[in-house]
Amino acid sequence: MLDAVTRFARAVDALSTRVGTAAAWLYPVLVVVLIVNVLLRYGFGRGSIELEELQWHLFSAAFLLGYAYAYVADAHVRVDVLHARLSRRTRIWIELFGALLFLFPWSAILSYYAFDFFWRSWRLAERSSMPSGLPARYVIKFVLFAALALLALQALAVAARSALELRRGREP
Repeated sequence: MLDAVTRFARAVDALSTRVGTAAAWLYPVLVVVLIVNVLLRYGFGRGSIELEELQWHLFSAAFLLGYAYAYVADAHVRVDVLHARLSRRTRIWIELFGALLFLFPWSAILSYYAFDFFWRSWRLAERSSMPSGLPARYVIKFVLFAALALLALQALAVAARSALELRRGREP
């Protein structure tokens, strides 16, 4: 049983890391889109609704898909001044309860509603409200759902790893 829990935590960590690494590549693409949009607008006097919307889609996707990776890499927001003063065991307990009582329920509930948000958009074949905007608005709504679902999985993986470490008496 412990091996299965360990494999689950490692698999989720690997998935979050792969998704986060891939999402990081959206930032250079975003920079290129921004530069092209600025050149078109200020250099040639031609604004582009498609590029404007693509900018916020790219930024949103990169930001959202990086959530779980930030948790894996321990780069999330934490009150380090207090955290550093606590014992190792207390920090593990806080991580366990924080993941189970706060992060998992929050991200699971939001992912549930995000899926409905995506599904309604998909069924309607929703597109931008602007005539020249991007088609398939449901794509970014799916990214919202996927990012929150991955964060919920990552919360379970962190909780599992913390529970294992408490059982073993070692630091994660």
